[in-house]
Amino acid sequence: MRHLRLALLLAAAVVPPAAAQTQKADLLTPPSDARHFTISSTAGKHGDVWSWTLPDGRIAYRMSMSLRGWVTETDEVVRLGPDQRPTELAVRGFTDSGDATENFSVDPGGIAHWKTVVDSGEKPFGSARYNSYGGPWLAGELDINALVAAGPAGLDLLPSGHASIAIGAPVEIDGPGGKKVVKLAQISGLGFSPSPVWLDAQNHYFGSAGVLALLPAGFEAAGPKLKEIQDKAAADMVREVAHSFLAPANRTPTLIAHVLVFDSVGGRYLPDQSVLIADGKVAKLGPASSIRAAKDVTVIDGHGRTLLPGLWDSHQHVGDDWNLLQNVATGITNYRSPGSSIEDAQSIFKRRAAGDLLAPDGKVSVIIDKKDPLAAQMALTVSSEAEAIAAVRKVKAAGMWGVKFYTSMDPAWIAPAAAEAHRLGMHVHGHVPAHMRPLDAVRAGYDEVTHINFILMQGMPQAVVDKANTAARLEGPAQYGKDLNLDAPEWRAFYAELARRKTIIDPTLSTWEPLMTSDGSAVPLDYAAYADIAPPAVARGWKIGGYPLFGGLTRDDFRKSFDKMVEVVGRLHQAGVPIVAGTDGYGLEIVRELELYEKAGLTNVEALQTATIVPARMVGMADRVGAIAPGKTADILLVEGDVSKDIGNLRHVRTVFLDGYRLDGDALRKASGLSGMPK
Repeated sequence: MRHLRLALLLAAAVVPPAAAQTQKADLLTPPSDARHFTISSTAGKHGDVWSWTLPDGRIAYRMSMSLRGWVTETDEVVRLGPDQRPTELAVRGFTDSGDATENFSVDPGGIAHWKTVVDSGEKPFGSARYNSYGGPWLAGELDINALVAAGPAGLDLLPSGHASIAIGAPVEIDGPGGKKVVKLAQISGLGFSPSPVWLDAQNHYFGSAGVLALLPAGFEAAGPKLKEIQDKAAADMVREVAHSFLAPANRTPTLIAHVLVFDSVGGRYLPDQSVLIADGKVAKLGPASSIRAAKDVTVIDGHGRTLLPGLWDSHQHVGDDWNLLQNVATGITNYRSPGSSIEDAQSIFKRRAAGDLLAPDGKVSVIIDKKDPLAAQMALTVSSEAEAIAAVRKVKAAGMWGVKFYTSMDPAWIAPAAAEAHRLGMHVHGHVPAHMRPLDAVRAGYDEVTHINFILMQGMPQAVVDKANTAARLEGPAQYGKDLNLDAPEWRAFYAELARRKTIIDPTLSTWEPLMTSDGSAVPLDYAAYADIAPPAVARGWKIGGYPLFGGLTRDDFRKSFDKMVEVVGRLHQAGVPIVAGTDGYGLEIVRELELYEKAGLTNVEALQTATIVPARMVGMADRVGAIAPGKTADILLVEGDVSKDIGNLRHVRTVFLDGYRLDGDALRKASGLSGMPK
């Protein structure tokens, strides 16, 4: 759900609504001879992008995509100057999150002007190149080709930033015309990490691969091979980083002295403690005066700092090596992935165990969905109850921890598939399928419900429930959530049954807050502390305007509905329903998630437990992690400040202990693409 305007990253820009949003019927129609690219995944085709040249020489693009009901319909027209830089650019249409209008031009005096739905500005054009906020993904080819032409020096960007490209060795893939030579290239400067794209033999843009692939029509089958190659290249780069951190010198005994310790099991803070770490474990914990350092022990002064169990992100779709590195820099030492590919998960497990990947430790579920145009793009897709059960067995055989059912699943298949998962000792969770309410899913075998909007589905009109595999899964709660009486008898009975069944809830409030409350005037609170230390293109992409308004609703209505989402988390907690903290994002959002739990009524300690001991118990790892105690694995976080007084101090990571390795916070941030300490 976290998007940038980086066609090379294959993510759709989240932009806000505007009064004059262009409708689909008004967008350009590609001619029959237009260049044609498709957007696809292992689950099938999701969209199309075309490009052609207009009679006046301008270049036109048209994009049409539907991802699980989230629709994008945009076009873009670009005029290039003599030096092949855009001098005019216009984007129209809408993405899955609203109006995509964007305009750029250069006046006769050489001043560049731009206006998007989140920003506007002007600067001397000079030698810089405008980096678009939105638009059809294929339009990024113009920028990529320009980076190739610029060579090692790269290009200065407007509104700000600098980018360059490095080109790798050629490989062959199969296509409709036979063999095709392509080259993997890495772009630096636009994201936290190098961004992979594919060039043809002449070093022109060929396509992009990933969970989603943007490739010329006919080359869809090459997507998995290209992803495999670029994943290996990323693994090679990250291996060097891992080896530099996971060195023997960083695993010598360490004493953190005179520090405030968070006791996640006892639910309290222990002042003026000392903690000795040795051989990858907590060796001693006690009052500062009771533990003395030997000569060979590294001593860290804990005055004014807080020591906590490493954080969990219980909704982290792992797969990207660089993002896992940034998770460690954020203080996340453990995760639960609610949906990764089997191949990605196995690769992560293997390389982490070998010391070739700097990453948190965790457990992985695999998504199972009905074969359908609205199927999840990372899912194992099935067409019958028998196939659903077979998919569960496949996930178990691959060594995964759980299965996650998705919104297009046939409700009749949930109970038998969940029963098989339980028979095999697996965790069952997921989105609530269309036509089901959360309590239906729980009674059919869910151990956990993912996302707070699906909890609100318990009180939605049937017409919304029946379309929960479309945008209705957000639009329904946005429209009707504000009017829910969360203290009504039926809601109290709902909380009580969830508590009795010990059903876990993974709210991901920080996912919905920007979409429902942002108006484009500021960086969302998820990211505000990181905006000044992130690459400019990333920080610009964080500034969004929220989900598009509809049906006469106002942004204030949306905000009231989000407040109900926060409120229901508090009701669930009060009833005794276990809550686990997850982001469904970068992982940087984890502290905001905990701040929202405090807003819901959880205490500071209770909020922290949702990101420490509670998820450790959920996945069966509480005997090793989730708490600071003698004999436990040293997955520990040291931060500046007193977390008992301000949970936001969790962002100020000073040192991370990962499997007992002592990792410097500043060095971790630099390696993960952050330029300093968050505000």
